[in-house]
Amino acid sequence: MDMHEQLALLQERAMSDKALCEELLKTRQDKYPMHAFCEVCSRLGYDKITVGELFSAGDAFCSAMLRSVNGGGVEAPDGWNDFYEMFFDAIEGK
Repeated sequence: MDMHEQLALLQERAMSDKALCEELLKTRQDKYPMHAFCEVCSRLGYDKITVGELFSAGDAFCSAMLRSVNGGGVEAPDGWNDFYEMFFDAIEGK
């Protein structure tokens, strides 16, 4: 199972488990929020969700989207490459 699948499963789980959702949201208050988030993920068995994977996956996704535009995209919309923020937007219902 890759990082995308694990993130989707964790998101689904967090949306149905209020205590888990609160624990994940609390990581955003840490001095190093992405690191704290990934530590919780690892503890819960989602070992593919790492800081490096979150950045890498976001960049790869954004690059692929821009390449898919006929003639090439000029500029990516803000937030396209931020799987971390998109995860929290989803569990917060934004």
